[in-house]
Amino acid sequence: MPMANDTIPLAAQGAVNSSRLIHRSNFRLFALAIFYILFLVIGAAVFAAIEGPHESRLVDHVRDVRYSFYDKYKKCISDEELEKFIQEIVQGANRGVSAVKNVSQSEPNWSFGQALFFASTVVTTIGYGRVTPLSEAGKAFCILFAIMGIPLTLVLFTACVERLMIPTRNLLYWLYGKLGHLYKVFHIQVLHLCIILGIHIIFFMLIPAAIYTVLEPNWNYLDAFYYCFISLSTIGLGDYIPGDSADQPHRALYKVATTFYLLLGITMLLLLITVFYDIPELNLGYHFYLKNDENNRADENTRLKPSESGNSTKYTKQVDDTQSIRSGEFHSYQQDVQTPVTEEEQQH
Repeated sequence: MPMANDTIPLAAQGAVNSSRLIHRSNFRLFALAIFYILFLVIGAAVFAAIEGPHESRLVDHVRDVRYSFYDKYKKCISDEELEKFIQEIVQGANRGVSAVKNVSQSEPNWSFGQALFFASTVVTTIGYGRVTPLSEAGKAFCILFAIMGIPLTLVLFTACVERLMIPTRNLLYWLYGKLGHLYKVFHIQVLHLCIILGIHIIFFMLIPAAIYTVLEPNWNYLDAFYYCFISLSTIGLGDYIPGDSADQPHRALYKVATTFYLLLGITMLLLLITVFYDIPELNLGYHFYLKNDENNRADENTRLKPSESGNSTKYTKQVDDTQSIRSGEFHSYQQDVQTPVTEEEQQH
């Protein structure tokens, strides 16, 4: 009975502490939401300031071209007929059919290569929007295909990233072995992240952008790099799409190669994100989740310690927080704490 009286205050104190942590986390979430809205407002203002003048100049140019054309041929065509003609051209262009060169393309939009490219943009949620289903049956099938394909794609990406994390973590352990006696865990993890980031930027951004600059005559390097970033981040604005030129040679093969590039690039990006979130100090979401701050603080109080097993040069994490060790939370780490844990503390 005395034990029950002793545990009630402890339970009540734990509930109060948990409530305080929840309120603190909710306040941080509210502050994040305010900052996010402000971020969107500032971004919208910057985009409007930068792009507004360009749009005005383009509108004036198109208006001048239209008036010049009508003034020249107004004896042959009425304004209403010209308006209908422009509407048909714009509608076809919005559905992926260009009127350039008398609607003559080296290959139709719905060849197998083109269709494979479209299918990949659907299941990866890139969704350029340049080429879309034209028929009712195609729209219905696109819905079913996306419902099944998007989860399947996520499973595939997750499985691939899980296997790629094996050599990635081996690289991290190798860095621990070489630098663990000189630097803290956080610094080594940041170096490891920079290596993975460098690999991603070089092999999936810079080099592909150079290749697209050569293959796409109307793209400069910034356009190609912009396309790589927008596509691999699955934003998919659709303003730049490789192989859409009317006289593009080997268009289907080009689209298939781009499809595999997108799949590999997104996988690498997910690997980079996984490595990033493996570093608690860089995980911003860590501060906004409903978790116990006392328990989550332990990773920040760790450092590398040489293993005492023989002549091994491996390093293990040492926890500097005695309370965390006594709680049993970090029993898997090599512990170097002089204060012994009593049997009474183990029972609690």
